[in-house]
This record gives sequence, structure tokens and C-alpha cells, in this order.
Amino acid sequence: MRTINELCDIVRETSYAIHLYHGHGHLERVYENALAHRLRKLGLDVKQQHPLRVYDEDGTVIGDYSADLLVEDSLIVELKAARALADEHVAQLLGYLKSARVEHGLLINFGSYKFQIKKYVLSQNTPSTLAKALGCFVFNLFASPLRSFAAETSRLLIGLAGRREHCQTV
Repeated sequence: MRTINELCDIVRETSYAIHLYHGHGHLERVYENALAHRLRKLGLDVKQQHPLRVYDEDGTVIGDYSADLLVEDSLIVELKAARALADEHVAQLLGYLKSARVEHGLLINFGSYKFQIKKYVLSQNTPSTLAKALGCFVFNLFASPLRSFAAETSRLLIGLAGRREHCQTV
């Protein structure tokens, strides 16, 4: 079984390869199909438009939504084909993570000429309000897919140390 960091690394590198091959300008669904196809070829369990339950604070199921991709039942991948990522895209993913009680999510934008990816981690060990519950680190990777996820993440975290304004906490 792969670690969450290994899964994120595979998704990032595969997404970057898709961005290089297809470029920007397609509908979100095209990128979703391409990413799901390539991840399945790599042997990962990928569910497209997978319904996830939304829970209230007391554990009552109050609805559901469809995640663009659910990878290995542990990583929500939300895809966009927009000129740039916006606050509402981030809010959407954070809401999904909290409501579905999934800890890790990736927000990927294929619509920009530059490849954009952000990772969010929702800590399950903190109070339930989103403002307090989000133990996040965010990364923007515009780097070569040859760099390892761990190395790139370490480099970015070191660069962000002491500069809290770069950590998007909602």
C-alpha cells in the first residue's frame, strides 16, 4: 500500500504529463477522463464522480456530493479548467474534505497555461469548525515532474517557514 505522499506524487506527475500533452483549453471532463485513465493504467483504484456522504457535526448523513476523483479511497482530487484558481475553488474542496471526513485533497487546474496544483490536509485531531480544523499546508508546483514530491514539499515548507500569510487557512 502506498503512503498518501506517494499517491500525491503520482497524481501530480501524471497530471503534469497530461497538461504537457493536452495543454489548456479542454473541458474539465476531458482532463478528468485522462487523469482517471492514466492512474488506472498505473494500477491505482480511481473512482470518477464518486458520491461521498456529507455528515453533520453529530454524524448524521445530511446529503452527498460527487468528488471528481477519489483515489485509493483516501485522496479527493478536485479538477478545474479555469484561467486561474479562485477562492471559491479552494472553499469547495475544503468543504468536501470537512463534510466527507476525508483528510487529504488535491486541487488541480488544467485551464491555465501554467500547471497549478495545491494540496490541502484537513487535520482530524482539532476542533470541528473549519477555521480551527484545517491544519493545512499548501503548495503550488510549477516544477518539473522529475522532482520528488517529498523534496518539493520540503523545499516549499522551508521557504514558507515564518511567513504564515502563505498558508491558506479558512
